[in-house]
Amino acid sequence: MKLISKTKNNTNQVEVGLGIDLGGTKVSGALFSADGIIAGNVRKNYLGTCSGDQVADLIAEMITHFSQWAKKKKIKIRNVGVSVPGIYDSMTGNVWAPNIPGWKSYPLTSFLSRQPEIKDMKIRIESDRACYILGGAWKGAAQGCKDAIFMAVGTGIGVGIIANGRVLRGANGIAGAIGWMALSDPYLDEYNVYGCFEAHASGAGLAFQARKKLSESGIVLKGAETVTVDKISAKDLFNAYELNDPVALEVINDAIRYWGKATANLVSLFNPEKIIFGGGVFGPATQLIPQIYAEAKKWGQPIGMKKVEFVPSEFGHDAGLFGAGFLSLNPNYNG
Repeated sequence: MKLISKTKNNTNQVEVGLGIDLGGTKVSGALFSADGIIAGNVRKNYLGTCSGDQVADLIAEMITHFSQWAKKKKIKIRNVGVSVPGIYDSMTGNVWAPNIPGWKSYPLTSFLSRQPEIKDMKIRIESDRACYILGGAWKGAAQGCKDAIFMAVGTGIGVGIIANGRVLRGANGIAGAIGWMALSDPYLDEYNVYGCFEAHASGAGLAFQARKKLSESGIVLKGAETVTVDKISAKDLFNAYELNDPVALEVINDAIRYWGKATANLVSLFNPEKIIFGGGVFGPATQLIPQIYAEAKKWGQPIGMKKVEFVPSEFGHDAGLFGAGFLSLNPNYNG
């Protein structure tokens, strides 16, 4: 990917890009040059308590924060890249984000274009899935790859795919929404909300499966004895897994099988050079990547499985942010 260099305009201001990453529970931002982050990372949590314009206002506040900081430092923000957790319709400028109330078709481009701090900036919005793999190809584990997949496992599950050097978006921008991948039978009502894969192996799905088993058995999760069943989180589950809690072992070992099957299918379909694991769950689940690969080998195309590498992301929670940063430096990118 060709990146622009850090340049100066006729007022001797350094010109940079601003990347904004909107997640299901937080918004973060940073300023970028061609070398990577030069200022930030600032993060605001909203934990699902905001909706509609309130979430958009948080993005606008983030942009205002960086604009004011940049003016003091004589830095010019030229463009803004935004990563959104769902589907971005480039024809309308609207966003569908299932985890944000009021964002079934939210006019984000129009909203941001009306903000005074942004009126002279070019805005580029992409799905978080596309941003994950763009960030990885720019500064992360997918550098130099023409075929690679970034699997992000957090509140939900999605993959960013580069095939023959180009990002796959699909006819309606939905490519990579593999939380809905069908991996088991029979169909359960819980799949109406999560999708099959997400119901078993996303952060929300892991917590859901643990709560269901704890409610049925009446036992308590190790290390979370003071946490009520309805408040059990994926973090609690991984802590209990380290303590060999039987429910945690059952839920996470089940997730390993789902992650293995899903990645095997991706290898058989796309023949990638690498599958990169990121998102909040990979964090604690990074230690499980060898087990996921062992499971995938049972199901995937044999030659493809021998050639592919399973690797953790280098970005932690910031894969989407780096992709947004890339877009802010390359607003006309069409790969």
